[in-house]
Amino acid sequence: MTSGSLPNDVAGLLATFGVSAADHSGGQRVVRSPLTGETIAQVREVAPSDATTAIGRAHDAFLAWRQVPAPRRGEFVRLLGEELRANKEALGRLVTIEAGKILSEGLGEVQEMIDICDFAVGLSRQLYGLTMGSERADHRLMEQWHPVGVVGVISAFNFPVAVWSWNAALAFVCGDSVVWKPSEKTPLAALAVQALTERVIARFPEAPEGLSVLLLGGREVGEALVDDTRVPVVSATGSTAMGRIVGQRLAARFGRAILELGGNNASIVAPSADLDLALRAIAFGAMGTAGQRCTTLRRLIVHESVYDRLVSRLKRVYAAVSIGNPLDGDALVGPLIDEAAFTAMDEALSQARAAGGTVHGGERQTAGVPAGGVYVRPALVEMPAQVGPVVHETFAPILYVLKYSTLDEAIALQNGVPQGLSSSIFSTDMRETDRFTSARGSDCGIANVNMGSSGAEIGGAFGGEKETGGGRESGSDAWKAYMRRQTNAINYGHAMPLAQGVRFDIADEDNGDDRGSADA
Repeated sequence: MTSGSLPNDVAGLLATFGVSAADHSGGQRVVRSPLTGETIAQVREVAPSDATTAIGRAHDAFLAWRQVPAPRRGEFVRLLGEELRANKEALGRLVTIEAGKILSEGLGEVQEMIDICDFAVGLSRQLYGLTMGSERADHRLMEQWHPVGVVGVISAFNFPVAVWSWNAALAFVCGDSVVWKPSEKTPLAALAVQALTERVIARFPEAPEGLSVLLLGGREVGEALVDDTRVPVVSATGSTAMGRIVGQRLAARFGRAILELGGNNASIVAPSADLDLALRAIAFGAMGTAGQRCTTLRRLIVHESVYDRLVSRLKRVYAAVSIGNPLDGDALVGPLIDEAAFTAMDEALSQARAAGGTVHGGERQTAGVPAGGVYVRPALVEMPAQVGPVVHETFAPILYVLKYSTLDEAIALQNGVPQGLSSSIFSTDMRETDRFTSARGSDCGIANVNMGSSGAEIGGAFGGEKETGGGRESGSDAWKAYMRRQTNAINYGHAMPLAQGVRFDIADEDNGDDRGSADA
């Protein structure tokens, strides 16, 4: 660790989790805080060969863990949730320092981890299969769900710990072990979570060593995880470009992919919308986490009758929103993750201007913010059409605003991009809202009414369509992705009827009766 108040703060936070700064210093990976740009750690990464060995430990752990009754596995996750509750403040602060989101969002991310643990505990007694009526007499037809194996998790910097929990909490109760490769930009929060998990493993008799494995490393380590046939399921969160590579490599070996990729999320503001409500939702959706959420609102499609009223108010909000140190309770917008993010934002705004857009904001901020961080004013961009950068995701606080005249036109604009994660409509006309959520409406995995595109709850399955990857995590029946389905046909009679009326008679002169006949 280097000297200075921020690195010292990080060392103190890591110590609360039992993570020694000395044990994770002197490595080849430099970790910088986006708050100030200063180095807060240098961590050691594993080699691909070490990753392969670690996956072997996780596979051995799976073989033992799958034999533990599911409610006991739920108790393990309950204890993990209690550790997270006890360490919420420290972990939330560490997330803010390492990822740059404001403190309430850092704390909210840990709360999301706690919530998914609660969900998974209940799920441990609800891993239900179905029973079906059989067409054959004296037969029962049913399905079971069994643990699938080692689950690989590749997470991104913007939710450095919550995404792991969406996968891990479900995987643990389903009977799987977990191998986690976090973003190279946020390894410290991962170390803290791994330390909390190991505390629970140490005091849980049935939990085997290797149940939860952390792999710090870059692309080569991720490739080792994706290519290992002992990992039947990989959940990968990140860019569409990354997802294409991961999906193809998994498909080549018939592995299962849970892909959570790009989002280019839109909200429609209808003539009947409550504009006060819409304004608050739009502001958080577009500017929260400095525009670095996969569900960030990036396109605003406004009816021409309310366009001027809403956009004039949005301009004032954008000009006045507080930008600064995310540890300061007054700041609503923190820094971008790094300089490359600002470069991408600046290029997108240049393309928008070239396409006829009018840009409000988007400039670099230096006054009133910590030196060394990449702070920008969120950009509101009025566009004449959905062209140029509007159809692409730029991971930065840019909101493109478009006009529409009919609901059909608005829905066509909403659906007219390659991504399909989240969407919403603001309207008090029930016919409009029901149309938006119907099969003829939004083509996204998430479609909200009178709220923004961001802020999903863990009770529902999270994920999207098209270039978002099709994966589903968190609530509802997303747990099925972490298990394998087995269909059982059980004959409790003495005859052997075949399905679909097939007859297959065999001669069996030694048999004293006809109870073994295939057509009895």
